[in-house]
Amino acid sequence: MKMKKYIGYIVLLIALPYGCTMDEPVVTSTDKKAIFSSEEGLKAYSMSFYDIFPDATEQAIVEQSLVDYGATNTLAGFTLINSFSENNSSGWNVNEWSPLRNLNYFILNNTDPAISEKVRNDYTGLARFFRAWFYYEKVRRFGDVPWIDHPLDPSEKDLLYGARDSRELVMEKVYEDLMFAGEHIVRASDAAQSTLVTKWAAYALASRVALFEGTFRKYHNLSLATSADTWLKRAEEAAGKVMKESGKRLHSNYRGLFTSDVPPVSETLLAIAANASLGVKHSANWRWTSETYGSGINLIRPFVCTYLQKDGTPYTNRTNWQYEDFYEEFQNRDERLKSSLRYPGYIREGNIALPVFSGYARLGYQPIKLSVDATIGDSRTESTHAIQLIRLGEVLLNYAEAKAEQGTLTDQDWAATIGALRARAGITGGIVSKPLVVDNYLKEYYFPDVTDPVILEIRRERAIELLFEGFRFDDLRRWKRGDLFKKSWTGMYIPGINQPLDVDHNGTHDVIYYTDDAGLAAAVATSNNASPYKVKVSTNPAAEIIQVHPAGDKKGYYLAWYTNNDSKKVWGPKQYLYPIPIGAINLNPQLIQNPGWENGATNNGN
Repeated sequence: MKMKKYIGYIVLLIALPYGCTMDEPVVTSTDKKAIFSSEEGLKAYSMSFYDIFPDATEQAIVEQSLVDYGATNTLAGFTLINSFSENNSSGWNVNEWSPLRNLNYFILNNTDPAISEKVRNDYTGLARFFRAWFYYEKVRRFGDVPWIDHPLDPSEKDLLYGARDSRELVMEKVYEDLMFAGEHIVRASDAAQSTLVTKWAAYALASRVALFEGTFRKYHNLSLATSADTWLKRAEEAAGKVMKESGKRLHSNYRGLFTSDVPPVSETLLAIAANASLGVKHSANWRWTSETYGSGINLIRPFVCTYLQKDGTPYTNRTNWQYEDFYEEFQNRDERLKSSLRYPGYIREGNIALPVFSGYARLGYQPIKLSVDATIGDSRTESTHAIQLIRLGEVLLNYAEAKAEQGTLTDQDWAATIGALRARAGITGGIVSKPLVVDNYLKEYYFPDVTDPVILEIRRERAIELLFEGFRFDDLRRWKRGDLFKKSWTGMYIPGINQPLDVDHNGTHDVIYYTDDAGLAAAVATSNNASPYKVKVSTNPAAEIIQVHPAGDKKGYYLAWYTNNDSKKVWGPKQYLYPIPIGAINLNPQLIQNPGWENGATNNGN
C-alpha cells in the first residue's frame, strides 16, 4: 500500500469530532486495520507525532523574549505589571490538547500480533517519547494537570470533568514514558539530518526533564513522594548513558552547530531541518536582523560581563573592566562571545558588519548565534540552516549540574563536561579541576544565595553555552530566580557623547551618540566618516529614547533602554506557574486555579 493511502487513513483517525470535554477529542470508529497491521502503516502514522515540535522559526526565536539577559523592543506581557491573568492565559484549549489524543490512540491500538513485539514496542516507544514531551511542557507551565493515557470516551465523565492530577503522578508517568522510549526505540542514529527521534534523544530528554524536576522540587521546597535527589540521580543516569554509549562528541565549531543546513551529526541529537529544494524555509535571519519583525533583543552588559577570559578567570578581574569599550571588551574572551554577537571585525559577504547601532543594536550587543552570515534571509523567509532541539552540549551540562546538586561531582566529571565545553570555546584555564573560589560578580548580581563555586560556575556555563536555545526562562524558574526579570537593561560603555566614536578601533569613526542638533553638528564636523551611524540619546533617565547613564569614570556612559519603565517590570511568587485559562475553568469547575491567579488576579507582583 502506498504511503499516500496510509496518510489518508491517518487523517480519518485523527480528525474526528471534538467532545465537550477538557478539550480532548472523543474517538469514533473507523477502519484501523490498514494502519496497525503493518510496519509501514505504523511508520506512516508516526510521522504525525512530529507535528508536536515547534517549527524552525518558532524554535529559532524561542528566546527573543522572557529572558533576563536581553533587552527587547517592549516588555513581555508576562513580566509587564498587571498585563497577564487567567483571562489571557493559554495552553489549555482544544488545539493544545489534541496532540495527546493522537498519541494515546496510537498507543492503545498498536497491538496487532501480526507485527513483532519488537517493532510494536519501537513505535510505541516513539509515541511515548512524544507524550512525555507533551506532558513535560504542560507541567512546566501549569504544575498539576490531568493525566490521560487513553482516548477518552464520552461516558468517562470522571475524567472529562475531573480535577487535575498531582505533579507527582504526572511526572512519574513522564519518566516512565521516557524510560520505555529509551529502552525500546530501535533507531540509534539519524545520520542524514538528525530530525528523527532516536533512543539517545529519549535519554537526553529524560536528563533534561529530571534535572528540571529535581531542582524545581529542591529550590521550591516541594514535599512530594519522590524526592528532589531521586530526580537528580535520574538526570545523572540518563545523561551519563548518552555520554558513555551514544558515541556523540562535541563538534569542534560552536557556531557551526547553528548555521549549518545539515546539523553536525557528531553533537546533534535532534534538530529541525529545512530543505531549499522542497521550498521548506524559515525566517530565523529575518527575525534576528529586523528591528521590527523580531523582538529586537540585545544582550545587556551585566550578562556580557559573565563571559570568562581565555585563561579561565572572570572578566571582572580586569583592571577598569567597567570602562572598556566595544573593541576592548571583546579581546581575550571566551570565543562563544564572538560566536553569539556581532564583534569588532565581523564580516558578512565581504563587508565589515558592525552592530546596527542606529537600529537593532540599541544597546550595542546584536546577536548572530542563530542567524547566518549570508544576507538573503534578512528581509524574507529564505533561511535554510538547521535549528537545534537536543544536543550533547546540553547533556553535559545536565550531567554536571545533577551531580553538583547531589554533591558528587568529581574533578574528572568537571573535565569531561564543563572543562570540555570551555576548551572548545578557547579557554585554557580551569578546565581540569573544579573551581574553589566564588566569583563575587556572578554571585552578587545573579545568585546571591549560592555559596558553592561549582554550582555558580555550572550556572554560568549553562547560560552561555545554551544562549537563545530556549532554556533560560525555565532555568530561572526552577532555580527560583525570577526576580532577575526585573533587572535594568544597560548596554555597552561609550567613552563620550556628541563626538564621533571608533568603536572597533580600525581608524574610522563608526557612530555618533548625540543629545541635540548642536552636538550632532559638532561631532559630524570632526568625523573622518561621511556616514557614521547617528543615534539620538538622552541623559534624562525618564526619557523614552535610548538613554546614556554616567559610567562613573567622569567621562563615559553606559547605553540604557527602557529603564524609565523599570517600575513596570514585575515578578511575584505566583509567576513560577501560569494561570489556567478562565475558559477551561468555566467548562470544568473541578479545575482549581493556581495560587494567586484566582478571580482574574493579574501579575501584580504578589
